[in-house]
Amino acid sequence: MGNSSMAYRVIRSNRRSLAIQITGDGEVLVRVPAGMSEAEIRQFVESRHGWIEAHLPAPRPKLPPLTWAELQALGQQAVKAIPERVAFFAPRVGVTYGRITIRNQRTRWGSCSGQGNLNFNCLLMLAPPEVLDYVVVHELCHRKELNHSPRFWAEVARVLPDYKARQAWLKEHGGALMGRLPETS
Repeated sequence: MGNSSMAYRVIRSNRRSLAIQITGDGEVLVRVPAGMSEAEIRQFVESRHGWIEAHLPAPRPKLPPLTWAELQALGQQAVKAIPERVAFFAPRVGVTYGRITIRNQRTRWGSCSGQGNLNFNCLLMLAPPEVLDYVVVHELCHRKELNHSPRFWAEVARVLPDYKARQAWLKEHGGALMGRLPETS
């Protein structure tokens, strides 16, 4: 009955119902009551096999790593484009900023220091322009709120009412872009 080799992760809690969630990267999470047996969980997962298969994201081919020359070209592009976007959005956010630095990082799209200096990842040049703008606005809003509080997100939404769609693109595709960084030697 069903495919018992399907991989899934069980999350037990003080709940009464069972639920299946599929994350953006295709992980199957099974939320169950704390005392439920492994056999009952397996039977539940097998009974929902068709639904799970229908909702798993299609596997994406891994993008090839960038060459060092391509990475350098992206950096040169970013040094021109990103400061223009920062200058465009800073008055809309209502903030000033310090130095802008472009880097190639494996874990961050941008950051803002307490002194108002902004750092951006050159890989943003591979993202759609509206996603670049989201990261720029996100970092500029940190000039008002150096946290991710509701006030911070309200400020982002004031400037970019559709920021959640831009953020979702980055969550879905960002890992593949970061994966394109060449291996360091």
